[in-house]
Amino acid sequence: MPQKEILLLAGTAKGLFILRDGGVGKWSIDGPHFAGLAVYAAFFDQRKGRNEMWAAPASWHFGAELRKSTDMGATWDNPDNRRIKMPAATKKSLENIWQIAPGADADSLYVGVAPAALFESHDRGDTWNLNKGLWSHPHRKKWNPGFGGLCLHTIVTDPKNANDIKIAISTGGVYQTVDGGQKWNVTNTGVKAYFMPNQYPEFGQCVHKIARHPRKKKTFFLQNHHGVYRSDDGATTWKEIEDGLPSNFGFGLTVSDAGSVFIVPLQADAQRFTCEGKLRVYRSRDEGKSWQPLTKGLPQKNAYEVILRDAVASTGNNIFFGTKNGKLFGSSNDGDSWKMIEGSLPEICCVKAYTI
Repeated sequence: MPQKEILLLAGTAKGLFILRDGGVGKWSIDGPHFAGLAVYAAFFDQRKGRNEMWAAPASWHFGAELRKSTDMGATWDNPDNRRIKMPAATKKSLENIWQIAPGADADSLYVGVAPAALFESHDRGDTWNLNKGLWSHPHRKKWNPGFGGLCLHTIVTDPKNANDIKIAISTGGVYQTVDGGQKWNVTNTGVKAYFMPNQYPEFGQCVHKIARHPRKKKTFFLQNHHGVYRSDDGATTWKEIEDGLPSNFGFGLTVSDAGSVFIVPLQADAQRFTCEGKLRVYRSRDEGKSWQPLTKGLPQKNAYEVILRDAVASTGNNIFFGTKNGKLFGSSNDGDSWKMIEGSLPEICCVKAYTI
């Protein structure tokens, strides 16, 4: 049986880098693709045996685009018309693309953007439509932008149920649909918004990331602006699981195939760098009942790093994360030890990991 390979897509403030490891711990790196453009979203589609790479390069002057490669990044298409654009009736312009996610149907894709909109395609990305159910949601006029804008940054689909989609909006919170996107229900019960007069509002939370347990369909984890949570009822209600952490603030979150939860706490609010200047990844193997700091191979002195919301990823029991200082770290043993893969990339905005 041929050795499985790991593919990493590292989106940075100055382009996309493609890294490959053939199983020997030696990484090749190709890039930057879209040199000089920020890439906050990327996705590698292996469904139906295809190898389609998607990336969302963004120019502060010309805006964001959605580009595709069918030859592992050797070439990228450049369509005459932008795939993703706000309809004229919305009277809004596309600010950035934050997420590219697969749907349950092998030909379906979803894209989350600022200003807090969801686009969907059901023909492998050839055509895209704005999800009108979310765009017309009565809460929209009361959502407020976070530091990254009013962004829909997380999409979690159910591979066995095309109608079940969870999303996270900053600052709006968690919403989900069970009818394929016609109606969206707000599901923030238990999540705190410390900056609001009513600290447990129906919506308005600054959720940073949500992730699903790989085997327990109804178990989800959430990193909030202040707070770490678990849901046992399908991301409907949430309870705190932050005991044992040095801070309840952070951005990135991932769950390995073993069910281990990984976060990188940051000192908040003004500092937003690693607590005590130590680069520590925290792991929970009991769904948040306890947390273990992981430090082997990571700098523990003068390591004032920042890890963004989509810069933590996993495939199998391999865990990866990137920093705003351009360091890319990886673990092949569920976080027990770490190695630096690259140390001087541009600011890392997102990391996506795949076994191919």
